Amino acid sequence: MCPQDLAHISADGLREQTVAEHLLGTAELAEGFGAAFGIQEDARLAGLLHDIGKCSDAFQARLRGGARCDHSTAGAQEAIERYHLPIAFAVAGHHGGLPDGGAAGDTADSPTLMGRRHKKVEDYSRFAEQIALPGRFPPFQSIDGPKETVNFRTAFYTRMLFSCLVDADWLDTEAFMDGAVERGMNRPIPELLERFDSSLRRKGWDRPVRELDILRRDILVQCRALGALEPGLFTLTVPTGGGKTGASIAFALEHAKAHGLRRIVYVIPYTGIIEQNAAVFRDMLGEDCVLEHHNSVDLGSSENAAPALERRKRAVENWDATVVVTTAVQFFESLFAAKPSKCRKLHNLAESVIIFDEAQMLPVPYLNPCIAAMAELAAHYRCSAVLCTATQPSLGPLLQQYTPNLPLRELCPDWPALLPRFRRVSFRQEGVLSDEALAERLNGEAQVLCIVNSRKQAQTAYALLEREGRYHLSTLMTPVHRRKKLSEIRARLLQGLPCRVVSTSLIEAGVDVDFPTVYRAEAGLDSILQAAGRCNREGRRSPEASIVYIFTPEGGSPPLFQQNIKAANTALRRASPEDPAVITTYFDTLYQWKGAGLDQKDIMGQWEKGSNGVLYPFQLVAEQFRLIEQPTTTVYIPTAESAPLLEDLRRGSYSRGLLRKLGQYGVAVYPQHLQALDRGGHLERVDESVIILRSTDLYSEETGLAMEPTEGQALLV
Repeated sequence: MCPQDLAHISADGLREQTVAEHLLGTAELAEGFGAAFGIQEDARLAGLLHDIGKCSDAFQARLRGGARCDHSTAGAQEAIERYHLPIAFAVAGHHGGLPDGGAAGDTADSPTLMGRRHKKVEDYSRFAEQIALPGRFPPFQSIDGPKETVNFRTAFYTRMLFSCLVDADWLDTEAFMDGAVERGMNRPIPELLERFDSSLRRKGWDRPVRELDILRRDILVQCRALGALEPGLFTLTVPTGGGKTGASIAFALEHAKAHGLRRIVYVIPYTGIIEQNAAVFRDMLGEDCVLEHHNSVDLGSSENAAPALERRKRAVENWDATVVVTTAVQFFESLFAAKPSKCRKLHNLAESVIIFDEAQMLPVPYLNPCIAAMAELAAHYRCSAVLCTATQPSLGPLLQQYTPNLPLRELCPDWPALLPRFRRVSFRQEGVLSDEALAERLNGEAQVLCIVNSRKQAQTAYALLEREGRYHLSTLMTPVHRRKKLSEIRARLLQGLPCRVVSTSLIEAGVDVDFPTVYRAEAGLDSILQAAGRCNREGRRSPEASIVYIFTPEGGSPPLFQQNIKAANTALRRASPEDPAVITTYFDTLYQWKGAGLDQKDIMGQWEKGSNGVLYPFQLVAEQFRLIEQPTTTVYIPTAESAPLLEDLRRGSYSRGLLRKLGQYGVAVYPQHLQALDRGGHLERVDESVIILRSTDLYSEETGLAMEPTEGQALLV
């Protein structure tokens, strides 16, 4: 009888896990994950195959301190020979990441899957005496759908299979190494519905008095009633101020209950508003089931962490929670990733209601691949996708390209008739305004919000405002600083005190403020309407007394905004910005002008045709699919609160948890800005990726980080 090869030895050297135990444990977990969307057989096979390369003398020596050796290629070669390519990709990539497919002529020294097919590996043949594998499979049959996207769908399937394997592998290994650990933030959907109802009663939603609150209640009740609709693709078009957050969650909970779906994923465009929304969901549904996942979330230290915090930290690894609140960047980049750590959570998207908040902000340069991924989840992974916004983009034709059999259904079908009842503002075109003329207008208002298109103009306009009650908001301020200023702004607005705010567009999407007057620099129609949502938000004033002024800055707008501005001007020739026909014209015009720009990196084309002779370019696409195009570097700002954390960094004891905490005291700067700070000697580099502002006089409590660091100070006039 063949001796049992080992997969793991515990850290104390006292316990051993055999390869057979690990393969069977991983296979069982992977099979369970894959069952959610019908790939349990492939998932089990991937689990059985992934570590058969450990049945070699070289790996057994490695366990006891020997040289590193490749143990993934053996299982991939067996999968190519016996089964099919998706299993081979998953097994080959379960440590280093999904490889590119390559080409038939690739040699053994190529890192592609076709190259690894020819790679000489250590003798692992004794695996056959320790684990039984099923017979050969027929070739992989592509998932049904348009023939133009067959490779994309196969790649998507592969990535979901990869997710099942990676999560199962890590969980089985964790269970052996660490023993039983508390995992998951899951509560039954029916229980969450009860919590939701209790929250509505507590807030008085069941007994509204004002007309606006009655309308919000009616929209929520209607969305809730539609939860029984068959899963698929939905739009939720709710006028600004119509309570779309509550209505979307009401639909999601009822829909999940009706169809046995497991979780709700809420995708938000901005990190700046995710904390606000996550707090709302926790208040509605409870702390124990809402997972907030983005780069700035503070997960604390792992040392002596409370059990609830430990569960939250572990849930981030694989989105094991009933409600997940995340960013569009995190969501879509994970769907096109190749790294195990980023793909691990993907299988938990199956059987979910996925709500895309502020859907008009889906990234236009990547719109085609994002829509294709959304359609794939709805068509083949038991997901329902909800495009939620007050300004619904014209995405129906794009979705139909990828899911011709799934209709796009509206959850608030009478929204055009509701628009007049939600009308709270009047729009006026003001033409060109110089910074001085703009400041004179703003100083003439007791409470006013002005939104501009650049951080530089925000600082310039702010400097011209009267000192009492003036505020500046931009991403040049740290997140903790912005939150503090927003709290002050809300308090002054409620107390009727002077409050004049100049902000970049970060305040537009979902930030809960209510000004009597708003000025908006020319922009896309969606931005104009989002800005209008900060004016008379609660309907306490008449529309005639609540004006949104649209103006053209004297120096013009940055090139980045020009196409959106042109599309808005084309649409606005017809009628008011709020007219449904104007909104449709705007998005139709914008998408028509963008053309090939809806897939700027040709992501979809690379799947179908290959990239530079490489088929299934998992690595290449993952490197190119970056929703934030211009790279930024975080500069950490020294404050009384951040000083102890920065000292930990300097001592070299930093971790991901520490960096997440420090994210609250960081400012993302573009390369030119970083170079200027460097030239002036204003930065302390702990290492290449950890940078601290040395010159604290360059950070202002009013305006944040100076844009012109050679001046030695921010604009403080």
